[in-house]
Amino acid sequence: MQVIEMLNEGLKREIKVLVPAEDLEARLTDRLVDAKNKVKLKGFRLGKVPASHLRKIYGKSFMVEIINEILDETPHSILAERGERFATQPKIKMSGYEREVEKIFNGKADFVFSLNYEILPKIELKDVSAIEVTREVIEISKKQVNEQIKRILSSTRTYTEKKSNAEDGDQITIDYLGRLGDESFEGGTGSDAQLILGDKIFIPGFEEQLVGTKVGDEIQIEVVFPEDYEKTHLAGKEATFDIKVKRVAKPNELKIDDEAAKKIGLESLARLREVVREQLKKQYDSVTRQKIKRQILDALDKDYQFDIPEQLVEVEFNNIWSQINVELKQAGRTFEDEKMTQEDAREEYRSLAERRVRLGLVLCKIGEEFGVTVSDEELQRAIYTQVRQYPRQEKEIFEFFRRTPEAVANLRVSIFEEKVIDDLLGKVKLSDKQVTLQELMAKDKEDIAVAKK
Repeated sequence: MQVIEMLNEGLKREIKVLVPAEDLEARLTDRLVDAKNKVKLKGFRLGKVPASHLRKIYGKSFMVEIINEILDETPHSILAERGERFATQPKIKMSGYEREVEKIFNGKADFVFSLNYEILPKIELKDVSAIEVTREVIEISKKQVNEQIKRILSSTRTYTEKKSNAEDGDQITIDYLGRLGDESFEGGTGSDAQLILGDKIFIPGFEEQLVGTKVGDEIQIEVVFPEDYEKTHLAGKEATFDIKVKRVAKPNELKIDDEAAKKIGLESLARLREVVREQLKKQYDSVTRQKIKRQILDALDKDYQFDIPEQLVEVEFNNIWSQINVELKQAGRTFEDEKMTQEDAREEYRSLAERRVRLGLVLCKIGEEFGVTVSDEELQRAIYTQVRQYPRQEKEIFEFFRRTPEAVANLRVSIFEEKVIDDLLGKVKLSDKQVTLQELMAKDKEDIAVAKK
């Protein structure tokens, strides 16, 4: 077998492989000799079938097997000899195969093919102890716990119907019809909708215009959807709502005691306080974790600049681009609505793809250095966690993972990267900073906005 390097530019490689006809013939002869003592043919005793007859019957199928074995084994053996690692599966091109196929099958022509591939870059790891990370710490106050308990127990509050005008804190029941211009929109219609005036869970300005109304009133209000509204096709749009007030009720005293806790399934108010504190801590720790991870990734992105495989970037970009276009289509928006051209968007998301690929390679290298692995048990726990997020769809989610190995592989990569981050946290310079809840959450929104770019 002859191996000739045709291209060596950056991470790109092209290797030409020539398997001489005599080598193919030798492998075929060995295959026929082995088959002679195993194959039973009518009219011949075992082991007495002439080689020429075996060649006539099995020659082509055996040669196909031999060629497939060569194509399967050769790329890995070549890379092992060259000390290289594939970035993606190599593309195989068989030169003149269609023209010479009969000769190749008969051992009269050389088998020639080429491998086109990109290699993984060699990454020299740097000392991570110089990375400085700030962990934002928030103290959970009694006030925060009490406010959360009030929100939770508000579902147990009772209301008494009244005939007078609605005030802040009252429960109001309405029918509504929303329009953008003269057109209604999805989600803009509701019947017997209940809201508590002052909770501000509807569009900004919506509840305020209902203060002072009474049963039987039919009014029209105008609002503007926030620029960051979750349904992006409505973001920043002006809307008109026709409202019919059907019921107004004043709140009765909210009791915060053991009996109220029992109504939501807990044995006591003390236990409710424990649960709320644990939930708040978990919520804030999650935000802090994401911000710490972002700082580490930003530092690694700054420290490591190297050529990355174009094929990996293309795959990552296509995934991002596909997701973005699906989201825009579902929201009924365009890139122009997002205040950018399609060309600018492609450039921006390609930069994101390059960052993700580069950081993925760095984290992989660091993980190898740290000896990080993902066990089957860890993977199963992660799958169960995913399943629990979709109540009453457990069977479908399990089936999705069973028939989608790419999803399982992505989940394994995610677990691996989180474990690498955990190890890095033990080696970087980590300092704590006391912050308020507003500071923690406000900055988190900024981080999320940047992370989406």
